[in-house]
Amino acid sequence: MTDPIRAAVIGGSGFYQMEGLSDVEELRIDTPYGTTSDAITVGTIDGQRVAFLPRHGVGHRILPSELPQHANIWALKSLGVEFIIAVSAVGSLREDIEPLHMVVPDQLIDRTRGRRSTFFGDGLVAHIGFGDPFCPALRPVLSGSTRETGATVHNGGTYVVMEGPAFSTRAESNLYRSWAADVIGMTALPEAKLAREAEICYAILACSTDYDCWHDAHEDVTGEMIVANLLKNVDVSRQAVRLALQRLPETRDCPCPNALGSALITPFDLVPSSTLDRLGPIVAKYAGQKVEAS
Repeated sequence: MTDPIRAAVIGGSGFYQMEGLSDVEELRIDTPYGTTSDAITVGTIDGQRVAFLPRHGVGHRILPSELPQHANIWALKSLGVEFIIAVSAVGSLREDIEPLHMVVPDQLIDRTRGRRSTFFGDGLVAHIGFGDPFCPALRPVLSGSTRETGATVHNGGTYVVMEGPAFSTRAESNLYRSWAADVIGMTALPEAKLAREAEICYAILACSTDYDCWHDAHEDVTGEMIVANLLKNVDVSRQAVRLALQRLPETRDCPCPNALGSALITPFDLVPSSTLDRLGPIVAKYAGQKVEAS
């Protein structure tokens, strides 16, 4: 491949293929973290090369806790991807975020357990900034593009990431509402953290499918309900993503491309070669530098 692949789309539940691609090829990339969720489809849309990866695999075969997110992000980074638009199904924790509404969140609360959430360790320490977990340049592009489709869009909001695969208890759902959280889902982490470590701009288009289980006037969430409502929103999601891809910034002036610049702590001459080999595309631009311990 000679044309750069600047952008990738990670499709969530129901969003298993990217339509409108030409010159399509499927890539199965071997990574130090195993295989990706499925083959990465690369094609041309509106004059640019784009990568598409179904997060749960075609046919929805992978639980949220089983997702090979390290492999997914490593593989996309190895292709030169600079932007990731992730599409996710979420439950609403607010009355005004109705099922079939779209949300472009700006904050996360981590309620996962036991998921490894970093590329680092094994002799190389890095502490990325994560106060604003989504790219400040990509978020407004995604929000504006979704609004252009005619969908109801909530720009901003806090996304609670739960472990799953079971849905919340009623007490948990009401607890998250008391925290002023807006939506709840199972897949944004560690995906967002790994994208930040890989210095990739990352934003989520969250598709509201239900009211979780807190709303007395609505039936409790079920997998069947989520899939039915998400399928109604797939066309909107595809339109929004396609518009957003056309509006990506020509240059990245946000903090994302240099997220590791002040995060790496360990001097590289102390890092095992096996760790540097594993982190290949993640630390390539820094590997020749000495990082002074703070």
